[in-house]
Amino acid sequence: MEQSIQKKLSVGENSWVAVDVYGDPDAPGLVVVPGAMSDAHAWRHVARAVDAWPSVAVVNRRGRAPSGPLTDRYSMRSEVEDLGVVLDELGSVKTLFGWSYGALIALLATNDRPMRQVIAYEPVMRPFGGHALPDLKVAAEKADWGRCVEIVNRQIVGLSAAHVEALRADHDGWATLCRLSEPLYAETAVINTAPVPDALARQADRVDLVIGQHNRGAAPYGTSFEDVRQRIAHARVHELPNQGHLGHIHAPAELGRLLNDLAAG
Repeated sequence: MEQSIQKKLSVGENSWVAVDVYGDPDAPGLVVVPGAMSDAHAWRHVARAVDAWPSVAVVNRRGRAPSGPLTDRYSMRSEVEDLGVVLDELGSVKTLFGWSYGALIALLATNDRPMRQVIAYEPVMRPFGGHALPDLKVAAEKADWGRCVEIVNRQIVGLSAAHVEALRADHDGWATLCRLSEPLYAETAVINTAPVPDALARQADRVDLVIGQHNRGAAPYGTSFEDVRQRIAHARVHELPNQGHLGHIHAPAELGRLLNDLAAG
C-alpha cells in the first residue's frame, strides 16, 4: 500500500511527532515504532509490503525530522507517552510492531495499555550499549556525528573497521547515518538508566518476538533478545531467515510477509 497522509501530533514539552500513514487513514491498523538510528522513511518499503491490515502507521519518534526535538526532560516515559498520543489519535489500534529500541517502547507501553497483539523485532534493554556511553557522550558534546556512527558500529554492534569504512564510502548513506545518530547518546543513556519491570507487555493478549537468524544467541542483539524474552512468559518466538538486525533494510519484502503471517485473526 502507498502512503496516504502524514499526521503531526503535539506531545507536549514543545515537541511533536510525525506519523506516516499508509493505506486507509480512517481504518485502524498496524502501528510501527522504529528504534535508534532509524526513522519512518527507513520503514517505507516494509509498510508497502504489508497488506494484512487496512493501514500501516509508522511513527517518526521525536529527535529526528520532521518530528520535534528530544527536549531536556526526555526519558523512557516520554517515549511511552508519545506512543500513547499516537494510539489515542489513531483509535482502536489492535496491533503494535516495534523494532530494536522501538520494540522495547512498544512492550513497555502495553504494560499500561491493553493491546490485542504486540510484535517485537529484536528488542534491546540494558545493559545494551552501556559500555559505549562515555565515548558517545564526548562525541555528542562535540556534535561529532561521524564519530557517533563509528562508536555504535564498532563498539556496540561489533563491526570491523573495514565495514565502517565501506559505510563511509557511501557519502549519501553516511550523511543519513550521521543525521540519525544525533539522538543516539540520549537514547542509549535512557535504555541504560530507565527501570525495566520484571514483566513486559502485561496487557497484551498476544506477543510475537522476532529475531534475525544471524543473531540467534549472538551478542549484542541475540543476548539482549533473550533478556527481554525472559520477561514475557507468553511470547511466541519467530526467526527471520538469513537476516540480522537490519531486516527492514536488507529484506523488507520478507519482513512484510512475516508481519502478514503474524497478523492475529
